Amino acid sequence: MKKIIYPEKKDWVEILRRPALNTDTLRDTVKEVLDKVKTEGDKAVREYEERFDKVKLDLLGVTETEIAEAEKEVPIELKAAIMLAQKNIHTFHNSQRFEGKKVQTVSGVTCWQKAIAIEKVGLYIPGGTAPLFSTVLMLATPAQIAGCKEIVLCTPPDKEGKVHPAILYAAKLAGVNKIFKAGGVQAIAAMAYGTESVPKVYKIFGPGNQYVTAAKQQVSLRDVAIDMPAGPSEVEVLADETANPVFVAADLLSQAEHGVDSQAMLITTSEKLMKEVEYEVQRQLALLTRWKIAEKSLANSKLILVRDMDEAIALTNEYAPEHLIIETKDYMELAERIVNAGSVFLGSLTPESAGDYASGTNHTLPTNGYAKAYSGVSLDSFIRKITFQEINGEGIQNIGPAIEVMAANEQLGAHKNAVTVRLKTV
Repeated sequence: MKKIIYPEKKDWVEILRRPALNTDTLRDTVKEVLDKVKTEGDKAVREYEERFDKVKLDLLGVTETEIAEAEKEVPIELKAAIMLAQKNIHTFHNSQRFEGKKVQTVSGVTCWQKAIAIEKVGLYIPGGTAPLFSTVLMLATPAQIAGCKEIVLCTPPDKEGKVHPAILYAAKLAGVNKIFKAGGVQAIAAMAYGTESVPKVYKIFGPGNQYVTAAKQQVSLRDVAIDMPAGPSEVEVLADETANPVFVAADLLSQAEHGVDSQAMLITTSEKLMKEVEYEVQRQLALLTRWKIAEKSLANSKLILVRDMDEAIALTNEYAPEHLIIETKDYMELAERIVNAGSVFLGSLTPESAGDYASGTNHTLPTNGYAKAYSGVSLDSFIRKITFQEINGEGIQNIGPAIEVMAANEQLGAHKNAVTVRLKTV
């Protein structure tokens, strides 16, 4: 990890730079796949599965028999853990239900909102180096609570044409309606355009590699909504002299093992802690099974020593981390000053991995600084709010003249007339 001592503000932009994710260079490749799936449907998806995932598929859909067999293969302790996590995720997201209130803006004019579920949603679950069954829970659970009628899941199969049993078990538990064996750009295309097997959805959720990210960006321009812009995963630990260096190093490494382009940052006011964390990172790194991935990720990662906590907070809000862990003696006070972050973890006993799995909060979060403008996935991500209004005779008399004046001054005569004809009747 690169060490930075007392950085000047003019250098912050360079210091906080993420690993580059240039999807421009992928555009032509991604467009080719998207276009072929759009025109050829299942045939194209199967061809790309054979080409990219090295598997020949007769059917894209996962059968009920496969789901039942998968349930038997999941160890009992993993089932229990998944059930606990799903319960907590359900509890937290269920608390986010929207209750619209009727508001009388002026006598005779009543306005309100109603929450309506997005009818068809698509969930993309990567295969890659680890089966992300936790992401199934994070996406399908709020979709089910929201009342989405069709919850479609795409995930790449292994070379034997099977989906990881834990993914299938989590999908069934969380209410997924249809599961398909498709990964990468072809999966995004199938959900965006629809094929003979895969239904077209209205919004696509889920993480993925740079090809998946580029595909989501392209289809979102005109074909389907997406959850949020995405990039490599990241964590920042904000710590003072009271932090436990063993915990801090463990938190940094838990993010570093996600992928070679992940980023882990320590911002601290304690030089002693920084040195201890540097040692602990190397000690713990050697014990990890995914140490090669974490080691490459650490090349993108930094240990930053700042002069005081005011500077630490300012630097943190400028970075806008996906995950922020605050390990300081006054973490609650500092948390009040955080305005840019995806998800915040408070105190020495709250690791980021708790949010990844089982505390109940969602782990699908804005990365690459998008926390300045985007929220993480929540129940709201799966609903739309429709506005309603009702005006009676008194109401049209109260606001009608103002509407007439405004419409006339915008030279929209028909708008004015739609009010005028009503005012004549009350």
